[in-house]
Amino acid sequence: MNTGKDAIYSQPQQVGAFTFDQNVAEVFPDMIQRSVPGYSTIVDAIGQLCGRHAKDNSRIYDLGCSLGAVSLAASKYVQAQNSQIIAIDNSEAMAKRCELHVQAFKSTTPIKVICDDLQNVEIKNASCVVMNFTLQFIPPEQRKAIIEKIYAGLDQGGILILSEKLKHDTEQGNELLIDLHHEFKRRNGYSDLEISQKRTALEDVMRTDTFEQHQSRLTSAGFIDVIRWFTCFNFASMVAIKG
Repeated sequence: MNTGKDAIYSQPQQVGAFTFDQNVAEVFPDMIQRSVPGYSTIVDAIGQLCGRHAKDNSRIYDLGCSLGAVSLAASKYVQAQNSQIIAIDNSEAMAKRCELHVQAFKSTTPIKVICDDLQNVEIKNASCVVMNFTLQFIPPEQRKAIIEKIYAGLDQGGILILSEKLKHDTEQGNELLIDLHHEFKRRNGYSDLEISQKRTALEDVMRTDTFEQHQSRLTSAGFIDVIRWFTCFNFASMVAIKG
């Protein structure tokens, strides 16, 4: 599908809170590739992880699916019989474009797209649940309950794949990682104005945790192991296993 170049913050403006609206949906593939280091690697590996762990007659949930990159990657690798991918996003603009992508892809594994808040959706009979840069946009006080809900809906041996922008536990380390990330964005064509305005837009919307906070929350929910398999600057992806 045709997608545009991200120029949302290229002009001086009164910056409001970041939202996944129609403007973002139209440029999201460009935005995410130029903003998140290793994004293509992360998505493809998530597809592989889903392929390894999907069981016959089970569900794979893509929570906060945006335009469906993870769902489509999973469908490429999943060989389990009678399995289904359920893609959920609370942004109508994102969900509509995701549906178009799914229809164009013609996946052999059925993908059902739902526009709803993930907290309203029951998780059940799941072999894999994915939150690819989703939890960071959920209010911190709600995260524990969401992780516990996912754990309860996973089958034994099921996995939760969680990708997040992380906060380092020292101010010095955190500033270093932020600086490296900003330089990554500059090298991908973003101006200092765009970087600054985007940071302002995200300030009260995306609240990051340290890896240790994620690990503690996951193990408290009952996961027996948490493996951080990808890290670049302040971005990481981890797999939590239900015993």
